[in-house]
Parts: sequence; C-alpha cells; structure tokens
Amino acid sequence: MFPKPKPELVPNTYAYESEPMVKATGFREYDARWLFGKEINLMGIQALGMGLGTLIGEMGQKQEIVTAHDFRSYSASIKYALISGLLASGCKVHDIGLAVTPMAYFAQFELDVPCVAMVTASHNDNGWTGVKMGANRPLTFGPDEMNRLKEIVLNADFKLKPAGSYHFVENFPARYIADLTKRPKLKRKLKVVVACGNGTAGAFSPQVMEAIGCEVIRLDTELDHTFPKYNPNPEDMEMLHAIRDAVLEHKADVGLGFDGDGDRCGVVDNTGEEIFADKVGVMLARDMSAIHKNAQFVVDVKSTGLFVTDPVLQKQGAHTTYWKTGHSYMKRRTHELKALAGFEKSGHFFFNAPIGRGYDDGLVSAIAICDMLDHAAGKTMADLKDALPKTWSSPTMSPHCSDETKYGIVTQVVKHFEDLKAKGAKVAGQPIRDLVTVNGVRVTCEDGSWGLVRASSNKPELVVVVESPVSEQRMRDMFEAMDSVLRAHPEVGEYNQKI
Repeated sequence: MFPKPKPELVPNTYAYESEPMVKATGFREYDARWLFGKEINLMGIQALGMGLGTLIGEMGQKQEIVTAHDFRSYSASIKYALISGLLASGCKVHDIGLAVTPMAYFAQFELDVPCVAMVTASHNDNGWTGVKMGANRPLTFGPDEMNRLKEIVLNADFKLKPAGSYHFVENFPARYIADLTKRPKLKRKLKVVVACGNGTAGAFSPQVMEAIGCEVIRLDTELDHTFPKYNPNPEDMEMLHAIRDAVLEHKADVGLGFDGDGDRCGVVDNTGEEIFADKVGVMLARDMSAIHKNAQFVVDVKSTGLFVTDPVLQKQGAHTTYWKTGHSYMKRRTHELKALAGFEKSGHFFFNAPIGRGYDDGLVSAIAICDMLDHAAGKTMADLKDALPKTWSSPTMSPHCSDETKYGIVTQVVKHFEDLKAKGAKVAGQPIRDLVTVNGVRVTCEDGSWGLVRASSNKPELVVVVESPVSEQRMRDMFEAMDSVLRAHPEVGEYNQKI
C-alpha cells in the first residue's frame, strides 16, 4: 500500500516526511511542473514514478524507460525518487545521468527503449521541477496521457510489481555527441557564440559546435545551478542581449543561445540583432524547401504569418499548417503529417528525416542554422534575415494568471472575439479577417496584423504575441487591443516583459 497524495502538507512536520504531497495543477497539458517543496515533495515524486510505471503498463507498452536529469541543485534527488517509484511499478530503468532533454530522447533510439522520463524544469526559475515523459518515441505525452496519469497518481491507483531493475549507462553523452557530429564539416569557417546561461547545455554544446567546424566563443557555459546572470531562456531579452554583446565584441557570424534543458535554440545575427525563433523558422524553411521540393511544415499559432505569405516559400511550393503551441502538440502534428519540420515560436524545432528523428533538439537546430549559412555563400545571417518581407513582431509576453483561472479567462477572451466577429465589429480599427481558435485565439485583421492570447501550458501565465506586416504602430495597436480585453479581468496580473 502507498498513501493517497495530499494537495498540501506543512514542511517540518512528520506528515511532510511520511506522506506524499502532489498539487493537482502540476499535471500540465503535456508534461509536469511543480514548485519543489511547496507543491510536491520527494514522496510525491515517488508517487509520480509509480503512476508513470502503472500508466506505461496500462498502455500495453513494454515497461522499460530512459531516465535523466538536468542541472539543478535538487534534480538528481528528484530523479532518484522518481526512479524508486518506477522500480516499484516493475520498470526496467536505463539511467543516463546528467543530460539535456534531447539526449534522453536520443537514448530511446540508441538503447532501443520505448519510454522516457526526463527530470527537468526546462527554462523555469530555480525552485521549479518537472518531468517530460513519453511512451512512444519520438512523441511525448499529450493531454489524454497526462489526465490519466493525474488520475492514477492522485487516487494512488498503482499497480506495483516486484520486477523492476536499475541500470546506469556510463559515458552516454559521448554517444549523443558522436551521433550529432558524424557528418561532413562545414565548408565555411563560422565564428559562433555559444551561450548556455550556466544551464545543462553548457556541458555539451560547445564541443558539438567545434566538432562540426565552428570557432566557438563560449558564453556562460560553466555549469552553475544558481544561474547567476539570468535564466537560461533564449526567449528572454536579458539572455538575448548578453548574446548580442558577445557577438559584437568578438565579431561573430552568429550567436546561438540554448535553454536550460537544451531542446531550444535562440539566434542573434552578426549585427547583434535577435531573430525571434519563428523568423528563424521561415529562414530555415526557405533553405530546406529549396532542397526538398513541395516541403510541408507545421508552425504554432504564436508564429509569424510569413509562413503563408512569403513569396519565396510560395514559389518553392512549401505548404504550412498552423497548430497548437506546445512541444508535445507540435511534435505529434509534425509526425502525423510527415512534415519535413515543425517550428514553434518558443524555439522548439522538430526535424524529421533526413535531418532529425522528429524530436526537439537545440543542437540539431543550431547545426541546421550553420548548414543554412554554409549554403548561402557570401551572405551573412543579417542578409538572410533582411531578405524576409518586413514585419514588426513582439517577443512572447506573459502576464501572470493562476493555473486555476487561466483557462477560464482564455475561454472568455475567445468568446469575446467570436462575438465581435459575428457582429462585424472592428479590432484595433480594422475588420476581423480571420480567427484561429485551435489554441486560445489568434485574431487577424484585414491588413494582416494579428494578436494572440492563449494560456501557458507550463506556468501560471497567459501568453500574448502580436505582429503586423504594416508598421510598428499597427503592431502596438494590436497589443493595446488584446491587452484591453485582458485588463477587463482582474485575475490577470503584470507582464514579465512588454513591447
């Protein structure tokens, strides 16, 4: 028997040390995230492992799983608590140790293991922990699996077996690095800033980029789980500005920034200007569709409209589908459609064969960017960016909104804009041309300017993005239009950053 998890327990008590605590909101749409110690304790993590092992058996999958952890002060202890639960449920555990998330995905293929549980808080602040899980490579869990996992764990509905076993896989990173670098070296000598924000990717990224032929300028690649400079998140302007400064100082060809668990890559061009990941996606789509005719791509609803309107992509026969934001949603849709690649504005890129295996890997993205520069002899990263039709885009902006209320707020916002469209009303002074409601609401006006509101899948936040192909002022008009609707809801708090 194992106790049923409690939603809250008081630290420094017998109960906290002897009962599992698991806050229900930690089960997100496609992975799990909690504030460690406040929302989940180690026995709660153990319960999660029991639940995951039980679910894998319920799904009819072989109970064999890869585990790994990111570089946080507490991640290893969380992983071992998770492993104890997996063992109790009868799983054979292949532990690869400290790793970036894509290394764990790679291990599923390399070790021929069907399931994965990567202990990572990704780019979240210190204090957060979580697990990215899958039982059908290269895919990770979606809402159906996460809801069932939540049900099993919170009800302590475990099917425990004595057959579990543990195997530590020595020196696994060398196999991952060898797989990424068994390729011809770049013809073009590129000077590249590799920035890791002192996160896990610092242990692996520089040598991969050097092995493919880059001259590497290291920026905050030393492992330091206190993240002394900034969070390792290439969507945050603080990290992008640090990369900019290093690019300009060293006269680098490009700056590449990796997030805390190495599955995303941010880009700064040779002039020091950051290129948001959706625009990088358009550049890569141009490069790839020139080689692979009638290429199909999937992009998330936060991404630029250029994937549809860019004349080069149109001429090259590329076709793009917009889909739900979230690495699991995007991975699954890219896999289902057998698309050449999927691009998410957050920087999760998914390359299918011949480039990748379908999962998101910041280093595969970085290598693809270097290959793009290799194909564009005589052109800089800024040249490739400036060749895109001009649009004015915001970064991803996130006003605080509790996990308990955020989905209800978004439902009301969607209805607000659906009602406006039905009445023929205007948004930011223009008629509504189109609404996409596959994930929140993306409102596109007649002139092509658009704004998005959706709920964050992994933090107590909403997500707001705006873009205009007309002017910076129209972009700002769209932000004011979206924000004014949110301000009608007192539950919506301050933004993490604004235009």
